[in-house]
Amino acid sequence: MLLHIIARGRIGRGPEAELVERYMKRVTWAQKISELPDTGGRVPAAAAGSRTILLDEGGEQMSSLEFANLLENWRDGGVREARFCIGAADGFTPDERKGADKVIAFGRATWPHLMARAMLAEQLWRATSIIAGHPYHREGRQ
Repeated sequence: MLLHIIARGRIGRGPEAELVERYMKRVTWAQKISELPDTGGRVPAAAAGSRTILLDEGGEQMSSLEFANLLENWRDGGVREARFCIGAADGFTPDERKGADKVIAFGRATWPHLMARAMLAEQLWRATSIIAGHPYHREGRQ
């Protein structure tokens, strides 16, 4: 399954870009990152068999295991592409939220879109490592 990050804003060079690169290099699944301007720009068309996930502070909070299970179920169910959308400062319109398959949040705090992208990259690495049985994730261990 293709993991496709669609993000508003250019990440450029900096610590957030380094984190995204570091974690996405570890992900063994097919992946793609599309950057759009803060306003305008064309969102890449969704292929048949894709799912769209919006990252939004008002979304569902999922544990890393729940996130991994979601991706694993979609992959095993024949989903070809999981599209992770990170909005600009004003977030998403009600129509965009309604059209998404899932809206998730990384906690109740508001995160800058560059940090959200780095956090998403880490969670994608964590989820795929959980699915692969890699020891990176240590939920419930002390």
